[in-house]
Parts: sequence; C-alpha cells; structure tokens
Amino acid sequence: MAAFFVYSNFMRYTILFLLLSISLFGSAQEFTLADTLRGTLSPSRSCFDVTYYNLQLEVNIDEKSISGVNHIHFRNQEDFDSLQIDLFSNMTIDSILFKGQKIGFNRLFNAVFVQFPDKMVKGKMGRISVHYHGIPTEAKNAPWDGGFVWKKDGNGKPWVGVACEGTGASLWWPNKDHLSDEPDSVRISCVVPDGLICVANGELDRVDNRKGSKEWVWKVSYPINNYNITLNIADYAHFDAVYESKLGAQLNLDYYVLKENLDKAKEQFNQVPEMMDCFEEAFGPYPFYNDGYALVETPYLGMEHQGAIAYGNKYSKGYMGRFPDGMDFDYIIIHETGHEWWGNNVSMKDAADMWIHESFCTYSEAVFVECKYGYDKMLEYLKYQKNFINNRSPIYGIYGLNQEGNGGDMYYKGSWMIHTFRYVLNNDSLFRSILKGIQQDFAYRTVDGEEIINYMNQKTMYNYTPFFEQYLRFADIPVLEYRYEKKNLEMRWKAEANSFRMPIVFEVPNEEQKRILVTNLDWTSIPISKKDFKNLQFRDDLMLFLSKNVSE
Repeated sequence: MAAFFVYSNFMRYTILFLLLSISLFGSAQEFTLADTLRGTLSPSRSCFDVTYYNLQLEVNIDEKSISGVNHIHFRNQEDFDSLQIDLFSNMTIDSILFKGQKIGFNRLFNAVFVQFPDKMVKGKMGRISVHYHGIPTEAKNAPWDGGFVWKKDGNGKPWVGVACEGTGASLWWPNKDHLSDEPDSVRISCVVPDGLICVANGELDRVDNRKGSKEWVWKVSYPINNYNITLNIADYAHFDAVYESKLGAQLNLDYYVLKENLDKAKEQFNQVPEMMDCFEEAFGPYPFYNDGYALVETPYLGMEHQGAIAYGNKYSKGYMGRFPDGMDFDYIIIHETGHEWWGNNVSMKDAADMWIHESFCTYSEAVFVECKYGYDKMLEYLKYQKNFINNRSPIYGIYGLNQEGNGGDMYYKGSWMIHTFRYVLNNDSLFRSILKGIQQDFAYRTVDGEEIINYMNQKTMYNYTPFFEQYLRFADIPVLEYRYEKKNLEMRWKAEANSFRMPIVFEVPNEEQKRILVTNLDWTSIPISKKDFKNLQFRDDLMLFLSKNVSE
C-alpha cells in the first residue's frame, strides 16, 4: 500500500511538472520536479489551510543541530486522504502523529506526503504533530542564501541566527511551505543553554527554567509568512522604549543587541520613532501593535522577520557605510522596517510576485527621505537608486516554481516604477491614498500582482495595466523616440507592452514645463521652434525612461 502511494504521487507530480514545464518553456530542461513540488499549489496543498503552528525546538549549538516537534493545525478545504507538507531531505522525520497515533508518510525530494487512516472531511479541523531532528542547512552567505549562521560574539559566546527567504522555511522546520498560506497565529518555543537568550517573533510569553537551560516561549498573534519565522540566540543585552504614535496608540519597542554594542545601539536606534512617524503617515498604522516591534542584532546584514527584524548593519550610516551625501540614516533599519507594511502585512502568494514586497519597500526608503529631508533630497536619493538598475531580465518571476524575477531590478527598478507612477498619475493625494488603501484593504492577506494592479486601476478609474506590464514583464524600460519634423516636436514610445501610453514632462528655456501624453501607437506632435528643440530637456528625474533623438 505504501509503495503504491508513493508511486502514484510520484507519477502525479511528474505529469504535473512536465505539463507545467512544456507550457512555460516548450521543454522540460530548465526546472526540476523538486522545483514543482516546492512552488506549485497542488491539490495536496490546496486541500488544507493552516491555521496555527506550535513549533517546539531544542538547539544544540555545539553540534549545530536542532530537534523538536511542530504541531500543525489546519482546516480541511476539501475531502482528502493525504496532504503535502515540506521539510528538507537532510532533516530526519522521526514520526508523524494524528490523534495520538503514528500515521504513514513518504518523502519525495523535500516534499512529505502524509497518509491519513480515514478520509478527512471538508470543513473539519485537523492536527498533525511532526517530530524531527537534524543538522539544518548552514548559510554560506546569509541572507542571500538560506540557512543557519553559527558565529561567536566578541566575548567568544555563541551567536546564532537563521534567514531563509527564497530558499524556504522548510530548510529547518516542517510546514506547508507555500507563500499563499499563512497561519493565523504561531507559538515558537526554543530551548537554549543557560546564559543565552532566544529571540523569536511576536511577544515573549514566558521563560521556563530547566536543568542547565531555559525555554523561551514566543507568541505571534497575527498572520505571518513562513520565511519570517525566526530564531536568534546570543548573550544579548535588552533595552526597550515606547513609541507614542501620532495616531494615538502606543507601541512597545524592544531591542536585543550584543552586550559589546549596547551603547552604540542605544544611539543608533533613536532613529526608530521618527521613521515610524513617517511610515505611519504614508502607509497607515504599524500593522502589528499587539506583538510589538523589535530589532535583533544578527551575524548577517538583515531580514524583515516580522516583529523581530534582523539587524546587522554594524551601526553604520547607509548600507554598510555607503550612502548619498547629506543622508545619515541607517539603511537596514529603514528598509527592513518598511517590510512590516510591504511584505509582512501585505504579502505575495507566489515568489514570482516578490516585487510586491521589494519594489514598494525600496520605494519606502524614498518616502522616508522625503519625509525627513524634503522633496529635493528625495529626488537625489532616487537618482542614487537608479545607479543599480540593470534591465537584464523582467521583474516578474515564474509562477508555480518558487522563482523570483530579476533580483536587483525588483528593488531599484521597481522603486522607480512606483515613483514614475506617482508622476504619471499627477495627483499626489490620490497616489498617497492608494498606498494607504493597499495596506488597509489587503491587510494580513496574501495577494498576487494582478490583484494589486487591478486595485490601482479601480482607484484611479483608468487602465494602467500596460504601464505596469512594461516595467514588470519586459526587461527594457520604455524609450522615448523624438524628432523635429515640420516645425513640430514629434514623440512616441518604443515599448513592448500593448497600448502603452505615458505622459512625458519636458521643459525649454524661459517657459513653464509641459506635460504631453505619448503612446507607442503613433507620433504625438506639438509646435516648437528649432532653437527650443535643441534646448529641450526631458524630466528623467520624475519618470524612468530613456530618450533617443531620431531626427534625420
């Protein structure tokens, strides 16, 4: 029976993988069956909705290993007799319990197919307990590759962290590792040796003493995506504060830093209240008031772990000391906190839509700069961001395979896309209401790119889909072709998106700047003198495009 079960699932997913690969590429050469199992919301995943994770772990720092159990609570979305959870194949599953009894399971790559003794009925609740142990993947270059980081602080004491965005939370704990399904809440308990603190997400519930160790118990009371769930272990110093929001609420601020850096942290983290003021004004209330806000010093640069943001910028200005002139904010504090709104409150359903996280969050840096330093500095900051745009491939990734798009451009080109949209819209109050509206109307939800674009179309009562498609689905940015023809300035867009249209703003000496709608369908003409044509300047600080004089 077990052999038939694993064989039938293998055949089912092999066929699914082949069909998906052929439809995407015309061949099955670029991706593997393991990619399909990881990225596809298959019937064995869509049949259940996770409501709660209760993750209980013990960390053996000397052996770089973990052991424990995850109690997975779920609601049946369909009738089924098997479901898929995920755990990397280098981690050992000791047993899976259902109603206190061991049940069967089979593994295929990193996918685990759990077989129930009786049919699970739609609408009912269920729970399985997955007991496991192993040595989890160690990150070679966190946070850009996933895994644990095992370091020591300046006093030789252990300093441990984990980051797994992209790679997947299943590299270290069993779960339904698909971005579309966030639990409503989570409990995380971690046993570590005496003298160390374990910081996870949410609010600290309690600390239990054991012989030679302590169990730190944390509770998350909001939906959270799996890759945000984290552990941080060190001989931390802790200090706190209260943020008095201009919206009338109070937010607990907690900071966990290496003891050797306590004085630097107390000074550096003074940026947090001002940043919160700016972001709450731009995007609405901080999304996780009940769980508080924390910065936790980590042995890697940073990550947007919900309510427990990883901080590793070494108390420097900008990005590890790299920053534009006249701007002295800490990039990691600003960027990773921006993710509390863009990525943690409003989250993608599929890695192909990671631009929802990164483009809006990178633009939030410009929002902060405008709030703190003013409009002109905001334009300077965006000009600085433009240096990192490469236009090598589309921002959109490939759905169903856990494949994000152009890693750099989803940040900086995406930020410029949103900046461009602001000036295409030419209505700042409407633009700001859309940013707040996305946060309010999609709060604690997973969404896809089409939903976000349709929402903006609805709020503007205009079809901006061709605009977003050009920046997201194609590698090249639009090129403004212009020429002088019969005493006219003639312009058209060279762009791949069907029916692409975008206004262009330009100026000539001694005249007010002009704003003209241009399409990729035909030439747009306006009268202009030869002298003015030679001296015209396009406002490429407001919109992302290239220009090309095609006059004969």
